Amino acid sequence: MHGGNDLDTTDTDGVVVRKRRKGIYILPNLFTLAALFGGFYAIVMAIDGRFDLAAVGIFCAMVLDSLDGRIARMTNTQSAFGEQMDSLSDMVSFGAAPAIIAYVWALKGLGRWGWIAAFVYCACAALRLARFNVNTSVVDKRYFQGLPSPAAAALVAGFIWVMTDLGVAGSSVAWPMFALALYAGLTMVTNVPFYSFKDINMKRSVPFVVIVLIALGIAVINIDPPIVICGLFLLYGFSGYVIYGWRKAKGMQTSVISTSTDEPEERGLH
Repeated sequence: MHGGNDLDTTDTDGVVVRKRRKGIYILPNLFTLAALFGGFYAIVMAIDGRFDLAAVGIFCAMVLDSLDGRIARMTNTQSAFGEQMDSLSDMVSFGAAPAIIAYVWALKGLGRWGWIAAFVYCACAALRLARFNVNTSVVDKRYFQGLPSPAAAALVAGFIWVMTDLGVAGSSVAWPMFALALYAGLTMVTNVPFYSFKDINMKRSVPFVVIVLIALGIAVINIDPPIVICGLFLLYGFSGYVIYGWRKAKGMQTSVISTSTDEPEERGLH
């Protein structure tokens, strides 16, 4: 709902005019705040040494982040405030949180190399989100430009979740974590196209077999959630380079988005 109150103002003719005070849409922002809490919870759990719960917090933030925009569109409650709130939430949950968790779990033992890898990931997440916010004309909405920040966070959190579930200490896989953090971070800021799934119409009817396959997929995930989920995101994390190579071989355009270079209005700076 639109949370606003009426204000009474008087025009030059002495007539009272009631103006609507701008408010904030509650429903989509509740999901955004819940996603932000997931990222904050992940950081707290990492500090407490509960890295399995930290990884779960990142994945919960991913689910909630995927819902807030859809709910805003379904209920026609999109707003500029919501867009900015979502971007800031993403920076915490998919930028800062994975970098801090990876550093505390494994990278800390590498000294300066560890915090450099964590910072590179965090900085690339910020650059990825900033670029996404100023994209002007989407050439092909079926693809993202670079690895989406939630998927990059899933690569880092999924690896930590699997290793923790197997009883592997972070210090023994510090260099693989170093490589994965750099890969996930740098892939976010490349022009490699990653499938966005935006062309899937959830309102369209599907054959009965699709529902059966979804049920089977849920059953497979429940066999070993950490390994299956991490495996799926690893496949997605490398799929962009396969698409890039295929489009390059076919002579197709590899860049899918153009970026704005316009100067912002001064009142928008902070």
